[in-house]
Amino acid sequence: MSATGKKVVDVAFKAGKSIDWEGMAKLMVSDEARKEFATLRRTFDEVNTALQTKFSQEPEPIDWEYYRKGIGPRLVDMYKEAYESVEIPKYVDSVTPQYKPKFDALLVELKEAEEKSLKESERLEKEIAEVQELKKKISTMTADEYFEKHPEVKKKFDDEIRNDYWGY
Repeated sequence: MSATGKKVVDVAFKAGKSIDWEGMAKLMVSDEARKEFATLRRTFDEVNTALQTKFSQEPEPIDWEYYRKGIGPRLVDMYKEAYESVEIPKYVDSVTPQYKPKFDALLVELKEAEEKSLKESERLEKEIAEVQELKKKISTMTADEYFEKHPEVKKKFDDEIRNDYWGY
């Protein structure tokens, strides 16, 4: 196996171990997101398995003596000479240098989006708690208690009264 192929297999194997699939799965909220996430995980596993099986194995050496006995030495020697004279070009990775900076930029963008999403989730959780609390107290709450929590509504009402605007 070429050194590059072995490196690709090693990186893919390490990446597969370091991904917290269960942790990420817990963050999915919609059924569509769960379905897409499952597809992503299945595809990653398939590619990782293919890399580990196809590229991690060294080809078996050719048993030239076996073929000399069955076919004849002259023909086998011709094939052996032709086989050994062919130089198989080594794989030169020209794709990774192009996409590595883009991938790294996407990872940074992903982290920023994750932080933003977590902050928005916290804000929404607080808002939900406030609405649930308001829902429990609404039947016994006075206007002053409501205006204390929502001064913008009190200001709006005061402005309407001051401007003699009664909604019609």
